[in-house]
Amino acid sequence: MPPAEVRAAHFASAEQQLAAARMGMWLFVASEVLLFTGLFVAYAAYRFLFPETFAQASRHLDLFLGTLNTVVLITSSLTVALAVHFASAGRSKLAAAMLAASIAFGVAFLLVKAREYGHHFETRALPGRHYGLEGLTLPGASLFFTLYFFMTGLHALHVLVGVGVLGWVAARCYRGDFSAEYHTPVELGGMYWHLVDLVWIFLYPMLYLI
Repeated sequence: MPPAEVRAAHFASAEQQLAAARMGMWLFVASEVLLFTGLFVAYAAYRFLFPETFAQASRHLDLFLGTLNTVVLITSSLTVALAVHFASAGRSKLAAAMLAASIAFGVAFLLVKAREYGHHFETRALPGRHYGLEGLTLPGASLFFTLYFFMTGLHALHVLVGVGVLGWVAARCYRGDFSAEYHTPVELGGMYWHLVDLVWIFLYPMLYLI
């Protein structure tokens, strides 16, 4: 049971507070899924209209960097899952170490994505009226990169927020704020990070492979 100062006064019990926290997180996850689903549907519709253009534009993405970032995020989900496991076992210091590793993977993901964006700026594979990629002048090419930058940029923003959330949770773990009986913030932070990972698992094949 969490200490009295952690449990809000308007909850009758610790179990009720935990159930409410989990429900709130699931509602947030559902809203995020709806947001990205709308983008996925838009991508599918435009890909149907410009199949050849989207196929050729996809070949101008860096498959190696996209694959590297996929491995990085999947590994970070493993370390987050281990953090939740250690927190539930009352091993806060190990949980903090696993969260620190997850943060490092998140930062690595952002650095790789920044390198990839830099290459797009060099080749002018940019959205909208800024598009000027040589060798690909088919209708819909700029639209592909508009969707690419919007979807991956929004995802990168979620990664950045996740790094901040995991940093806050890791600091509290290291400080000893959690125990086997109360580690809800670790669990909820892990849920958010798994959402970030799941979105990328859809983005990677859709943009880089198909």
